Amino acid sequence: MELGLSGKRALVTGASAGLGAAIAEALAQEGVRLAVMARREVPLQGFVARHGAAAIMCDIADPDALDRGADAAAAALGGIDILVNAAGAAGPIGLGGDDAVWARDFALNFTAPRRLAERLLPAMRSRGWGRVISLTGNNETHGLNTAGAAKAALTFWSKGAASEVASDGVTVNAIAPGRLWSEQIRNRIHPDEAERARFIADNIPLGRFGDPEELAAVAVFLASERASYVTGTTITVDGGMARAVR
Repeated sequence: MELGLSGKRALVTGASAGLGAAIAEALAQEGVRLAVMARREVPLQGFVARHGAAAIMCDIADPDALDRGADAAAAALGGIDILVNAAGAAGPIGLGGDDAVWARDFALNFTAPRRLAERLLPAMRSRGWGRVISLTGNNETHGLNTAGAAKAALTFWSKGAASEVASDGVTVNAIAPGRLWSEQIRNRIHPDEAERARFIADNIPLGRFGDPEELAAVAVFLASERASYVTGTTITVDGGMARAVR
């Protein structure tokens, strides 16, 4: 199937590992020219060597650094047609949690992707074509989580923004990942093999964690010409995971 992506220009945040890296690789395989953004330079070096991408070192939670990074990516590629907001981090917290933690995690998981999109959208609208794709999350979680609340805000923003830019040929969508076999899953969320097996048995009907490449395929579709009538929606990629996970 021809996806019409060859020669398009994309910026992918959180591209040093995990889902962001998988999405960047999948887009490159379709002939997309890439700018990859992350805080860590070393993990990007192999991708840059393989695909000739522009590497943008940036802490997206810093508004000034984010603006400079967006401008550098656009300058390196001559413009951005596709934005993939893949950077983020989980943040479990209890009632009465520190306001500074809430502010930090909202800055990373909501304000940064919103700000980046709003900086790049005017040029997309003027060209009459663009894609904004953001990784969000499961909005029916068990327990308080700063990232979950921030990602719910990002889902709501994506729906509203989609209606604002649809007439200009720009789509805005979200992808809600379940448990995908990434660095964060291996090292932070489910480091214990026995606990991992119990979680899968209790919560995931397909009986396994997903591969990042399975989510990346959805992102590539949403970025493509084939998805021109898909906007303002969230696609869940979670193996049928129970909504209120334990």
